Amino acid sequence: MKTILSLFFIVSSFSIFSQTNCHNDILSGEKMYEENKKNVFLASDFSDLWNKTDNYNVLGVLGDDFQRIKVRVITVVKNTNNPEEYFVYGKSNVKGNVCDFIGKIIVEKIHETKREQFGVDNQAKDTGIKTQGLLIAKYEFFENRNQSHTGVFTGQLRTKWYINKDNQVKYDDINLLSDGYFNNAFEGTWTMYNTKKSKICKWADYRVPNIACDFDLGAGEFSPNEKYFDKGWLSYAKAFLSNDEQYKNEEFAEWWK
Repeated sequence: MKTILSLFFIVSSFSIFSQTNCHNDILSGEKMYEENKKNVFLASDFSDLWNKTDNYNVLGVLGDDFQRIKVRVITVVKNTNNPEEYFVYGKSNVKGNVCDFIGKIIVEKIHETKREQFGVDNQAKDTGIKTQGLLIAKYEFFENRNQSHTGVFTGQLRTKWYINKDNQVKYDDINLLSDGYFNNAFEGTWTMYNTKKSKICKWADYRVPNIACDFDLGAGEFSPNEKYFDKGWLSYAKAFLSNDEQYKNEEFAEWWK
């Protein structure tokens, strides 16, 4: 019989500050089985999961002052010689400074979870979902040294997934409309090449993960605190909280092209 771990014990491994931070429950209360089934699922290809979300919904911070960072994962390719590795190419954007990066996602654990909620009115309950779970990986993304203000992103990634009736790995957005939903949580640091100084850096789909509770004031959806508007969050607030068309155009811009 499978052993189920409470998410409380899993979350504690990601941050010693989780008691005072919010948005650290990526499983939204689901239970996770203890057994690491990485070897069972390594044959599956998870590469499509990390660039599914519209970029204006990929929300991130750099540094203790929560400066906004935009991160776009452009391509992900599974290493045919090592099923644990995925080659990544993307771009970062801080205050208009756009940098290329390349690197790897390296799968460390894959756990199945026990789902009790299947979306609004359990609409996905009878769609033939075979299983679901949480992928845990480490990542290293190296920015182009020939560009300005560059460094390396390192940390841990958590991704929710499920397998549909056709045995395809899918991005788990079944509970997208639930309060506090987020996915693809990258949590770690950015270290500048020249100075070797590191800053916290974290981003995820739909929320900034494991962040100080006074930063994101939204219950049902992301809502940055006004005191951080000067850190790059004004345009987001104007676009999606005030429905300002000018700022929407700014948020929808494909800055990585």
